[in-house]
Amino acid sequence: MGNNKSVQSKQSNKKIYISLGILVALLAGFFAVKGFSGGGETVEASTDLVIPKAEVSETARYYPYKAGKTNMEVIALKASDGSVRTAFNTCQVCYDSGRGYYKQQGDTLVCQNCGNKFKLDQVEKVKGGCNPVPITKENKTEDGANITISKAFLEQGKELFGNWKKQ
Repeated sequence: MGNNKSVQSKQSNKKIYISLGILVALLAGFFAVKGFSGGGETVEASTDLVIPKAEVSETARYYPYKAGKTNMEVIALKASDGSVRTAFNTCQVCYDSGRGYYKQQGDTLVCQNCGNKFKLDQVEKVKGGCNPVPITKENKTEDGANITISKAFLEQGKELFGNWKKQ
């Protein structure tokens, strides 16, 4: 009789493991489809990227975008003058390393490849050197509620993300 309980226990454990495996597979599929990145839903290359101004603050917000098989990201933040600034989340110098992307530390963005620190107020204003690739007013449209970056412009920038390995 004790042996029968052992068989039942093993069968019960097997059912639990199978159920957990199915749950993990379903969750992985969900996040793959939704483009989970912590910054919002990934926008596919068939549309423009629309950034609601109401979401933008002094804390950098990262907007994922997928152009074909290339994962990209746009940074949006509010500068001290109240303007909304945008840039590709890749470094003009370090992009080819795959680690040339930025994380915010206080009032700076820090390149994850070389460690260069870049003041938030410089985003979109400074070009060249180790800093985020600016998306200037000529490359986006803005109204009272949104900033829109066209699919065509984003497609032009995808080469900057060819080796991108953001973690």
